[in-house]
Amino acid sequence: MQISRCSAAFALSCGLFASLPAFAADEPRYNQVSLRAEVSKEVARDLMVVTLYSEAQDNDPGKLAKQITETMNKAVQQARDVKEVKISQGSRNSYPIYDNKGQKITGWRERAELRLESADFPALSKLTGDLLQTLKMGGMDFSIAPATRKASEDDLLKEAVNAFKARAQLATEALGGSGYKVVNLNLNSSGYPRPYLRSAPMAMKAMAADEAAPSPDVEAGTSEVSMNADGLIEVQMP
Repeated sequence: MQISRCSAAFALSCGLFASLPAFAADEPRYNQVSLRAEVSKEVARDLMVVTLYSEAQDNDPGKLAKQITETMNKAVQQARDVKEVKISQGSRNSYPIYDNKGQKITGWRERAELRLESADFPALSKLTGDLLQTLKMGGMDFSIAPATRKASEDDLLKEAVNAFKARAQLATEALGGSGYKVVNLNLNSSGYPRPYLRSAPMAMKAMAADEAAPSPDVEAGTSEVSMNADGLIEVQMP
């Protein structure tokens, strides 16, 4: 019985090996090709971010801290009246000032920042002009709002897939294939901010206390949002 079973197993094994070339001959042959497609479009920067700061110097660190706190609190209260603007406090630092020999502390300097963000450019520009009577300009930047970026990426995703399919078909035809299948496909987005000119009022001169602060003229510009489709296809040869 043992000899009979071994003989049967050996015969079955041989039969399988003998049939492999037949199956391999019937299988289509594929060539793998890596492809990349990219689509992009210009999207307007619709989010404005302004950084203002208060900076002062005093021999008494406690008195200095009180002065900065009162100035910033007043600015925050003023900014809260503009509902269209999102407020957040930035960094606040205090550090000693040394004499020429770098050995003795002669005073203290402190700086505190206020960050303002809004999609309503006129409202934020006016608020910025008002706050510049007591604060200094740290910077003005523009970006694409998260909701706007997501909507742009969703539109580009469809375009990127279609562009990839078009390239896959071109590659298939160039190789003389009869068809293709997608092995894998990766979609990635990116944004490349382009340089823009800051408005002239950003370099504001010192104004008298009774002089109205001008609202900065703004030009947000655009950013190029891109969607890349990287993938691998298998081209079926006839």
